[in-house]
This record gives sequence, C-alpha cells and structure tokens, in this order.
Amino acid sequence: MFAPGPQQPPPPPVQQQPVRSDAILGRPPKQKKSRGVGPALDDAPPAPPQPDNPEHAHMLANVWMNASKLAELVRTEGLVYKKGKFSATEEAQLNAAIERYRVQKGLSQAELDQIIFSNKLGKEKGHETFWSEITSALHLRPIIAVYHHVRRTHHPFAGKGAWTKTEDDLLLQSINSLGQQWEKISDIVQRTAADCRDRYRNHLADRDVRRTGAWTKEEEEELTRIVTEMTVEQGKDMDNDIFWGVVSKRMGGKRGRQQCRIKWTDSLAPQLKNTGEKPRWSAMDAYILVHKVDSLNVRDDTEIDWKLLPDENWNVWSAHALQRRWVTMKRSIKGFEDMSHSEIVEILKTKKAQSPPPVNSGRKKKSKFISAEAVNDGDEGEVQPEAGSSSGPGTIAGSSG
Repeated sequence: MFAPGPQQPPPPPVQQQPVRSDAILGRPPKQKKSRGVGPALDDAPPAPPQPDNPEHAHMLANVWMNASKLAELVRTEGLVYKKGKFSATEEAQLNAAIERYRVQKGLSQAELDQIIFSNKLGKEKGHETFWSEITSALHLRPIIAVYHHVRRTHHPFAGKGAWTKTEDDLLLQSINSLGQQWEKISDIVQRTAADCRDRYRNHLADRDVRRTGAWTKEEEEELTRIVTEMTVEQGKDMDNDIFWGVVSKRMGGKRGRQQCRIKWTDSLAPQLKNTGEKPRWSAMDAYILVHKVDSLNVRDDTEIDWKLLPDENWNVWSAHALQRRWVTMKRSIKGFEDMSHSEIVEILKTKKAQSPPPVNSGRKKKSKFISAEAVNDGDEGEVQPEAGSSSGPGTIAGSSG
C-alpha cells in the first residue's frame, strides 16, 4: 500500500536553474541596468551540474549536522544538499519508508510514535537506524531536517484547523505565565509549538493596536521607507533579506509581520520595480511562467523553488504571486485533479503556445489591481490554495507541499 514501485524516477535537481525570459521570448539578453532595487541576478554564475557523490549522500543520511556544519562542508567540500519545503513526492517517499520500517519491525502505531517522538535524537534502544533508514529514502536531505519535518508533520496536534477564541485565550494566558516557551505551551494549548508561535506572532501580538483592512497611503509610504532602509540602503536584497518581525515592530505593531510581508511582496515591491505603476499580469507573463516551470523538469510543482523563477528582465512578481498565478492557470484545466504535473504543463504550453506580441511602447492601460491583503498565506491549519493539488502520478492529493 505504501511501498513505492520498483522503478523510481530520477530525483529533481537540487540546484534548479530555470530558463531565462529572454531565451523564452527569443530575444538577445539585455545589458544589466542598475536600478537600485531587486537582486543583481545577472551576476549569479550558472548553477553547477547536479553532483552524484555517494559519500556525501551517505553522510547526509547518517551524520547529525547543524546548519553551520552543513554550511562549512558546502564551502570546504562542495557539499550539495536539498533545503526548503518537502515536496509531495518526498512526502510519499517518507511515508512509504516509515510504514515499511513499522511493518518490518512488527511495530504498532503507538510504538512507532514512541520512536518518532523520543528525545534521544536517534538513539532509541533497538531502533538506532530508524532516522537513517527513512532519510535514505530521499535524495540529499540532511538527517536533521528529516527528523524535524517528520516530528512536526506526524505530531498528534498537527492539522487541527482554524483557531477558536477559547484556544486564543488559552494561548495568551499561557504566554503570560510561561513567556514564549513554545514546547511547554504546546502541551497546554494542544497545538504544535510552531502553530502556537505563528498564531501569536501573526495574529495575537499587539492586537490592541493592530489594524485590519485596507492600507492607507501613509502606511504604504512608511512600510516602503522601512524596507528600503533595511535592504536597498544596506546593499541587501529587497525581496529576501527582510526580517518581517522587525518591520512590524518599526511600524509600532500597527500591522503584523504577515500583513507587512504580503503587502510588500505582492503590492509595493512590484509597483516600485515597475517605475511606480501598479503592474498588470499579462499574456506574456503567463507565457514566460509556463515555459520557466517546464524548463525545471520537476515531477511535481511542489518541488519548485519559486524564488528562482525571476531573472534580470522578468523581476516584477514575487515568488508568492508566481505560485498563485500558476495555481490559477492549473485550475483552469478541466479535470486537472486527476492529471500528472507533466500532463498539466503540456496542456498549458498548448494554451499559451503563441508568443505574445512585444510590450506596447505607448501609454499604459490602467487596470484594476487586486489587493494582496485578501490572500491568506501563513498559519498552519489554515487552508489556502497552493501548488500540488493534482492527484495524478507523482502527486499526493490535497498536499500543501
């Protein structure tokens, strides 16, 4: 039931390198222009080919290394490993490996949970190889990352849905008495530690001064000033080098970290990059997005690192906006739920087969801009549309990636 077939498809590249927009449109590369905003993507060297180092793969699956040790090995030995969200395919492989281990050892579900949630960090008597065995089922994931991921996703408090007022009140009472000791608070509130932390930071902290609804022009100007001071003026990336908790505090807590992030990435940053005009998603954008996704050769769209899709000549849209646009296009296909990722890509390539005409050089047409505030993009347990919702080969139905 859980075991994968004998023939596994090759793993996706760890270092994804989407095709550039100018190549998609058949245009010569433009000279890089410094505008003072956004990353200087032209300076990035081509991604090296995917290494196949058995020693590194064995080390990742068997040696417990923290982030600093992994970073050191990247510098000194050229170690390549996979970071970021676990894809639907990886989830299936992990579940298969865990179930296979349970069956082989004759364990009950309660006994399996005892191994997963033991505090002995892989030294549970008689099951010392458990974490190594299930990590080996994946491709270049560090054992410590698999450990934390499995403990989080298999936690009995995971996936409990929307928070109630009673839970919110209990969470605040627990924080008042214990401070931000999330593991202890988790046992009281009956939610995961990460769920409690995110609920507090994104919704409950500063709620006496927190504003909701449309942003005022003054708020937008304040947020723009704060972010540019923290990034552009310090030579940092205005899309990725931002600590949103700090931004929220500098705004006096009037807007939460999640509100600030969404407002910036989906509204203000694109407008700033587009010479002050609110950008409009065009047929050319859709054409480029489909062909960039196709160039990645992934098995499932939950494997895509959306932050890598923009390039020097196509850098208006945030990773979050691109992912939502992809979901919209995918859901426009009748019966997409039963299709594989490759089938969906081929259909969208056909629908977007005609290369759009050049951008008009005349006056820009004004269009209605849909605010990003309506997008729910944060807490565990709150449903939101994401890539990876098809259920064909290589995909887990309903997975959030």
